[in-house]
Amino acid sequence: MDTITLNNGVEMPLLGFGVFQVADQEVCKRSVLSALELGYRLIDTAACYGNERAVGTAVAESGISREDVFITSKVWIQDACYERTMASFEKTLENLGTDYLDLYLVHMPYGDYHGSWRAMEELARGGRARAIGVCNFLADRLVDLILSHDVVPAINQMETHPLCQQRALRELQAGYGVTPMAWAPFAEGRRGMFSNETLSEIGSAHGKSAAQVILRWLRQEGVVAIPKSVHEERIAQNIDVDGFELSAAEMSTIRAMDTGKSLILDIATVEEAIRLHDIRFEQ
Repeated sequence: MDTITLNNGVEMPLLGFGVFQVADQEVCKRSVLSALELGYRLIDTAACYGNERAVGTAVAESGISREDVFITSKVWIQDACYERTMASFEKTLENLGTDYLDLYLVHMPYGDYHGSWRAMEELARGGRARAIGVCNFLADRLVDLILSHDVVPAINQMETHPLCQQRALRELQAGYGVTPMAWAPFAEGRRGMFSNETLSEIGSAHGKSAAQVILRWLRQEGVVAIPKSVHEERIAQNIDVDGFELSAAEMSTIRAMDTGKSLILDIATVEEAIRLHDIRFEQ
């Protein structure tokens, strides 16, 4: 498994397994177990997904040493301050059955995320979070966070796929040493992504699917990806992206697909701010 070195020296797999919207605990556990058996070593969850316990159970039952599995989780808006982030982190560790996280992220750029970041810096200094980062931070809030604190985020996890490539944001992040991480690398199947003619034609040249082409494109762009599936065949297909390489022309063709717009989460809108603030859960 190819890895990338984060800005604090921690090595992270370039391909992982996501569990967003996998609410059924047994399905989540089974899917994570399948992923681990197939060779995935990065598992991405979050407090608000409601499946941290299932992820932790799967890791424990896999028989793989904890230090060989890179586990990521996130703190939600309702806990966005120093004290509540600390409490949420402890609950996350309890749910996962571990005494540290490999990566801990601020899930949304709302609420007192500066307070959350102070907590995360403390967790990082104490070694309880090996790396810390953010999700869904656009350029202005990301730079504000960087300039306001001592620790630069190791990761910014954003909606990133061929139709929303975040190129300007990724270029800005590179200047600060922030690694890009793609959620929804397949755009959740929207706009016929799995049967897209351009991606399918490129895939045919390599004997690969459109989904595998997307993951290979992200790999060559230096973007960490966390595709999600509950189907073992697709989980296996998504990790099978090491045996081919996209040409410079193919990379350029995919880059030309960029619309420059979000398909899933327009984080800068008032409507999204209201909707996301209204999401509450028991961790």
